[in-house]
Amino acid sequence: MRLSSRRLLLAMAIGSCSVPGVVSAQRPTNPDNTGYGTTAGEFLLLGAGARGTALGAPFTALATDASALYYNPAGAALVTGPQATIGTYSYVADTRYSWGGVVFPFGGGSKAVGIQLGTFGFKDQKVYTPESPDGTGATYSVSETFAGLTFAQNFSDRFSAGLTAKGVFDQLGSASGTAWALDFGTAFHAKLSGHPIKMGFTLTNLGTSLKYSGSDLSRDIPRDTTGGTEPISGQVKTKGFNLPTNFQVALAYEAFSFSGSQVTVAGAFNQPNNNKAGFGGAVEWTAAKLGGSPFGAAVRGSYNYAPANNVNLSNAIPTALSDEENLQGIAVGGGLSYNTGTFLLGVDYAFKYMGVLGPTNFVSLSVGW
Repeated sequence: MRLSSRRLLLAMAIGSCSVPGVVSAQRPTNPDNTGYGTTAGEFLLLGAGARGTALGAPFTALATDASALYYNPAGAALVTGPQATIGTYSYVADTRYSWGGVVFPFGGGSKAVGIQLGTFGFKDQKVYTPESPDGTGATYSVSETFAGLTFAQNFSDRFSAGLTAKGVFDQLGSASGTAWALDFGTAFHAKLSGHPIKMGFTLTNLGTSLKYSGSDLSRDIPRDTTGGTEPISGQVKTKGFNLPTNFQVALAYEAFSFSGSQVTVAGAFNQPNNNKAGFGGAVEWTAAKLGGSPFGAAVRGSYNYAPANNVNLSNAIPTALSDEENLQGIAVGGGLSYNTGTFLLGVDYAFKYMGVLGPTNFVSLSVGW
């Protein structure tokens, strides 16, 4: 398969830009109502900063920086000063996803507002058809973007909540779709046996459906020669598809602290609308001030499980692809920071394995003032 064809297939999978259908030869004996492949705008799940990518779903309970705008809007209220994060994700098949967000606390630090922008895509790819296997001479581009506005507030010294309103804009060639969505999150933090414990709850991408229109959906329809020989111009109608809504609960606990460093363990449960329930576990070591200096470091890793799309391999012969699938969901990373109390500069990196799709890399930069 040509690389450009692989990119097109990937874009169709991530953006759900094709119109899926269901074909059944006979009624299943054990029907499964899980909505596999029924959502659009899958790029909304690609994440934000590298720290969240390395920790996966459990980061919902730990997000207290600018990337909280994406992972848990309630965490934006826990940011102590203005902060911005930008990151870029080297994704599969030479595609790229980028995210940026900035948070501004106000009201004495009890409230915060923030904005975020995420974008995925590629451009100027050749169009191949069965009739023109070497290319038609035309090109196409993919551009998928979301923009969000967040408000968060601390309601007590232990509890905060946040709400994000966002627009989703999907463009594949000349076909496009728009949707609107809300993210809601809460954060609870306290102490257990003298160690911090944190809990996060989120409901994300709850909104309208994506329905596509544009000239790429125009078709010339042959008609009966008794009524003429010229085809009739028509427009393919598309069904609106839901966004990938996800309910998630996460819990994090500082298990150990020693010599100015901490080890935090975290876990999460999630229920998406396009898959069965999943879970994740993560661990993070952090040292805020190495040797009493403003420099800090962190090492982190996680495993996040998402069920396969209704594929039963129990009777299949094990292959190398089975091993690749078993590794999917593993992520590791680390970061370095410089924090004087009035100025913060941090760099983070994450490596996430995508099974048969291979490895991906996320790098992000954070600045606080």
